[in-house]
Amino acid sequence: MKIQFFGAARRVTGTKHLITTEKGTKILLDCGMFQGINTQDLNQNLGFSAKDIDFVILSHAHIDHSGLLPRLVRKGFRGPIYCTPPTADLCGIMLLDSAFIQQKDLERINERRRRRGDEELELLYNEDDVRQTLDLMVPVDYHQDFWLNRDEVKVRFTDTGHILGSAAIHLTIKDQGIEKQVTFSGDVGRPDDKILRSPEPFPQAQIIICESTYGDRKHEPEPDVKTHLLRIVRDTCVTRGGKLIIPAFAIDRTQELIYALDQLANEGSLPRLKVFIDSPLAIKATSIMRKHDEYFNPDILEYIEKDGDAFNFPNLYYVSDVNQSKAINDLKEPCIIISASGMAEAGRIKHHIKNNILDTNNTILMVGYCSPDSLGGALKRGDAEVKIFGETYPVRARVEVMDSFSGHADYTELIQFLKCQDPTQVKTLFLVHGDYESQIAFKEKLQAEGFRNIEIPVQNEGYFM
Repeated sequence: MKIQFFGAARRVTGTKHLITTEKGTKILLDCGMFQGINTQDLNQNLGFSAKDIDFVILSHAHIDHSGLLPRLVRKGFRGPIYCTPPTADLCGIMLLDSAFIQQKDLERINERRRRRGDEELELLYNEDDVRQTLDLMVPVDYHQDFWLNRDEVKVRFTDTGHILGSAAIHLTIKDQGIEKQVTFSGDVGRPDDKILRSPEPFPQAQIIICESTYGDRKHEPEPDVKTHLLRIVRDTCVTRGGKLIIPAFAIDRTQELIYALDQLANEGSLPRLKVFIDSPLAIKATSIMRKHDEYFNPDILEYIEKDGDAFNFPNLYYVSDVNQSKAINDLKEPCIIISASGMAEAGRIKHHIKNNILDTNNTILMVGYCSPDSLGGALKRGDAEVKIFGETYPVRARVEVMDSFSGHADYTELIQFLKCQDPTQVKTLFLVHGDYESQIAFKEKLQAEGFRNIEIPVQNEGYFM
């Protein structure tokens, strides 16, 4: 058996892990898009032949895990794509949105390449490729074992609490006459998520592929998220009369923010402000969240029982129309604008940041992980200047950070996620989906927990197991 790493190797995006069994069966774990600056070439070339892949198993719907599935199909893949039911539903909106965004981005990129005399890049995929991809999806719920082919590989999903439907993937692979247990963590959520259930324990594995996004960081204690959020709202919108701009991932982070604001509104403490959810994708995602509330934790289900809807309160406006979105920038009164993407790399949020970054009365609130080379990463880092649509802007608006809304487990929570394992039975633990410095720090912490053979693969590296 061989495992190769074609993405998220010493970096956070582009997850693609390829398992080739003893019989030659090729199983691709995720097919994510590389995100950030200068990733076009990485997304153009998968690193392997799409036609050779037999099965895809998808951990969750985030674009850095699912975003190149239509590229895979465009290049000839025709096998099944296994995922949980919510993941299939979310991919239905996210991949179509991705096709639209990357097509628009490609027009700007190729215009610059033409001016430089460089060869133009080809379109990664279009809406037809997305629809073909969605037709290949096979939904399977948590804890239901299924076989891939002739009893060679058995698969099970367990809940990781990262986003709706997110799963760790557990494979039992018959190899050289014995069964080998392989687990891919996907992305691991936090045990105190306000909407989703906590990550759950998983069966003993001999090989673990584990994310390490926050491998060197611990989330600051957040005794009262609502109080912190309310302070920022009042300081920005009441005291300074400014706008609060919040880049947020369309799935889960946006809904967590709406839920917190809904609670503040019910308590009578939220100032009378207009709150705009300016993201067609987030609006659709909220509808899917409502549809799949069986995946919610007991606390929010109890709240919904009393409130009726955790995602709706007075003065909350869901904005789909592009002209209405543009009109928000002409609004002179204080308001809250929540828009995708969370890394501020695409979508309407870039326009809102561009139009509000020069005003010292405004605040940009970062509420989740951002890759260092993204616009969101630059803002979180405290850069004095940032580039938006190719132009440089001084950062005059205040920038605040609330990592309590992060959907990624920190290193203590990742260790807790792995506590269900006997380290002496883990032959190899691979660290993926993290910056190299973070992975080095996490490796040392895991060694202290008793894990011995820990590998940090580089792009395209392969291991015989």
